[in-house]
Amino acid sequence: MSDTLQKFMFEHAGVRGEFVELQASWQQIQEHQQYPAPVRNLLGEMMAAAALLSANLKFNGSMILQVHGDGPVKLLVVECDSQLRLRGTAKLREDAPIADDATLHDLVHSGGNGRCVITLDPADKVPGQQAYQGIVPLDGDDIATILENYMLRSEQLDTKLWLAADHQVARGLLLQKLPRHGGTQAQVEDEQQAWNHAAMLGDTLRREEMLEHDIQTLMHRLFWEETLRVFDPLHPSFHCTCSREKVGNMLKMLGAQEVEAALADMGSIEVKCDFCGQKQQFDAVDCAQLFLPAAAPEATATDAATRH
Repeated sequence: MSDTLQKFMFEHAGVRGEFVELQASWQQIQEHQQYPAPVRNLLGEMMAAAALLSANLKFNGSMILQVHGDGPVKLLVVECDSQLRLRGTAKLREDAPIADDATLHDLVHSGGNGRCVITLDPADKVPGQQAYQGIVPLDGDDIATILENYMLRSEQLDTKLWLAADHQVARGLLLQKLPRHGGTQAQVEDEQQAWNHAAMLGDTLRREEMLEHDIQTLMHRLFWEETLRVFDPLHPSFHCTCSREKVGNMLKMLGAQEVEAALADMGSIEVKCDFCGQKQQFDAVDCAQLFLPAAAPEATATDAATRH
């Protein structure tokens, strides 16, 4: 079972599109995390959205999509890199009830203080370079509308998103009006009309239909009367960047005193990755080695000969 991202373009209109279908990666994320259905579905929609948006980025790095909530959900985070490798997780408030029909507003914006943060983190940053970060108000009833508003405000790109997820699959469709520089008034009007037509076709798509049918079926149902240029499919996958080295570095940042106190209480320190469920355990010997001074480099034969 291979996940798929399918890019396409309308031959006679300045509109590009993408379908994404996540099954294998979505199942891997759920293997280690059990969420109430509304939280699970929202995280799945964010996974699909991250893949769709990342596929259009022209840089080597990762896009991190976060929703910080003031309701039962404290945080939803999805990361997708330039190779379409995905991971995601959610953090809930303890003992906060979540209704089966909870909306985005109920989950993360009940107090009016929720926000969405989009971070672009280059993999090849030069020293001192910071990741680009944009904070987005939760202006919309669903994550698709919020991201559409973000793309229009920050990128000045007309973008439409349709997202759906359940326990089996996460799917999404992105349509985007291509920017045009110059042209006659008639050409501008024709392109606007073509964009409106494409968006209208997308608006006929229903959540149940997206969850039931694969990409090829959905593309045919929506655009069977259109001439499309279809590109070779891409294949998103689940990938977690956690490692024992990173956990060790985190412990070193806490400091020897705090680590020793944790060892005294628990005998060993176990850290579980929120994204993949992998556990890293450090006993007293492991922790002691973290705080050993760096060994001095051994003298070379040339150094020895010089000293003598």
